[in-house]
This record gives sequence, C-alpha cells and structure tokens, in this order.
Amino acid sequence: MYKIIKQEGSAKRAAFTTVHGTIQTPVFMNVGTVAAIKGAVSTEDLEGIGTQVELSNTYHLHVRPGDQIIRKMGGLHKFMSWNKPILTDSGGFQVFSLAGLRKIKEEGVYFHSHIDGRKIFMGPEESMQIQSNLASTIAMAFDECPSSVAERRYVEDSVARTTRWLMRCKKEMERLNGLADTINHNQLLFGINQGAVFDDIRIEHARRISELDCDGYAIGGLAVGESHEQMYHVIEETVPYLPKDKPTYLMGVGTPANILEAVERGVDFFDCVYPTRNGRHGHLYTNQGKINLFNAKHELDERPIEEGCMCPACRRYSRAYIRHLLKAKEMLGMRLCVLHNLYFYNTMMEEIRNALEAGEFASYKRHKLEGMKALQS
Repeated sequence: MYKIIKQEGSAKRAAFTTVHGTIQTPVFMNVGTVAAIKGAVSTEDLEGIGTQVELSNTYHLHVRPGDQIIRKMGGLHKFMSWNKPILTDSGGFQVFSLAGLRKIKEEGVYFHSHIDGRKIFMGPEESMQIQSNLASTIAMAFDECPSSVAERRYVEDSVARTTRWLMRCKKEMERLNGLADTINHNQLLFGINQGAVFDDIRIEHARRISELDCDGYAIGGLAVGESHEQMYHVIEETVPYLPKDKPTYLMGVGTPANILEAVERGVDFFDCVYPTRNGRHGHLYTNQGKINLFNAKHELDERPIEEGCMCPACRRYSRAYIRHLLKAKEMLGMRLCVLHNLYFYNTMMEEIRNALEAGEFASYKRHKLEGMKALQS
C-alpha cells in the first residue's frame, strides 16, 4: 500500500495506493473544507492544476448539508464529482477550537453548532460514522488538539485520552467497513500524534499509537502558536518513532518553506489553507517570493503573476488586470489568484518528488529557499 521509491537522508519519495488511486508523495492536499475550494474553483480546475488529493472537513459537512444527505447522494466523491482520493479530517480541531462552546468528557465532546447554536455530540464512534457516510478515501481519527502552551499535566491527560479514542476509532472503523451498505469498504484510518511541544510525550505517544497499526500517521497540534523552530524540532524528534512503512502527515502546515523543511525531516502529506486564503486577498506565491497585487506598482504591470508559470491565470492575464478584478471585488480575480497559488504548491510538490528521485533534494531545497527570499513586496 505504501512503497518508498527513493530516500535522501530522512526525506522520502513514495507511492501510497488507495481504492481511489495511487498518491505520489510528498503531496500537498488542496483544502476544500465544505467539499469546495474557496474561490469558485471547480473539480475540472483541480484536475487541470495537478491536484492529487482533496481534503474536506467532517464537522463542517456534518453541520451542513449533513453527512446523511451526502450518503444518500452516493458519498463525497460522487457528490462533488471527484474521482481521486479524498481525506476527511475528523472534526476534532474544529470542535476544540470552539473553546467557549464545548465540554470534553471521556465519551466525547458536547458542543454547540457555530451556525445555528444547536447542541451536538461527537465522539470517536460518531466521527467514524460521519466519515463513513462521507465515504472518503482516508478518515482521520478523532483526537483532542491541546494548545501548544498548555501545561504538561493537561497535555499528558489529553494525549492519554486521544490514545483511548484512537482505539475506539479503529474498532468502529473496522465495524463500519464490514457493513453491507457501507459505500467505501476500503476506507483507511490515520492515527494522530499529539503532545504539544513536549518531546518525551510526543515520542511516547508515537510509540503507543504505532502499536495500533493504523494505515498512516499524522502529527497534529503544530502550527498553532509555537515558533517554526519548535515545530521543526518536534517533527525531527517524533518522526523516527512513527512506522517507517506508513505515510506521515503533518496537519495544517504550511508555507512553502515549512513544507521543504518538513519533507527533509521525513513528512509525506501536507495540507494548509494558506494558498487559498492568501490568494483570495491578492497575496501570491512565486519562485522569487510573495507578491501583493494590491500594491500600486502593479496598476500598469503587463507581466503575468510569474513569468513561465503555466497556471490558468499566468497563461493569459496580466497583473494589472487581475489587480483590477480584485479591487472591483469581481469573483474572477479571487478565482485566478487561488488557481495560481494552488498550481504553485502542486508544482512545487512535483519538483520535490523529481528532486528526490534524482538524489538532488538538498540542492533543490537550498535554491528554492534562496529564490523565494529574493523578492520583497
């Protein structure tokens, strides 16, 4: 299922075979929280810009339109007309971000919907049931995401509960996959490592969940307030204690530099809202650094966002025109910027895979980082 093709230090070039196709890693998953990429990006667009995996959110889809509706429509793949892999996160991060609206107990979490205020309960079994209804390729275990600045005792208790919840998730996933009317009988389950910035808690938790033989493992609870140096340190300390024959996923990360540093430390999977969120605000990634199209200097700029880029925006439109669309609040402006940023990320991952295959990742990383520092805008 997971095959390492080439290694350079801790960095891995691999292939992960699923029921919805083989994922070439390292990979960036394009984030479509409610089964759509913000910025009017269609399924055809995703196919055209080289997207391998789409990521959607269990909590948001449970609240609206409802996972039962998606089940009746044949599952998430059919619902959004996407035939490649989909990863659904468990809803844990969203639930725990509702700090004033939730109560954590051993059985799960009681909270109020951010949309209409109605009471909702979600525990490991409920999260697995919702994700089974969505019929995603990869389901994430239900976990607690403690703050990176939480006290040690709280983190210890939280991580112990997350381990118990993972055992329940695994048992329920096995039950659901065996039911006759389940849409995806081959749904995979990824466990999640937690532990804030405590090395020993992270390592012990990695060891413990590795024994549970999940289909893959994520490192969660990072990029939530700690420094980049702390994040890289946690990855470096934790990855060696996760299974070598399973993919490793760094949740919610990050910038191009974050991704390059994490690939070097052995991470396969990434997701982040940065390319779409920044794109909608006219902040665009290039190989010379980020540019802000709202800057007045682009008012008469006839160049594409980046020379040589083959994304739908750069192949046809000028910075000046896209800037005008953004200023006029035309949806097309946001759409073109989001497409460019996602194309940049997807293309960077392809470059990373090629560099690893050629044994030139260290050189590629150095030149990529140097190039992206060149432009200040």
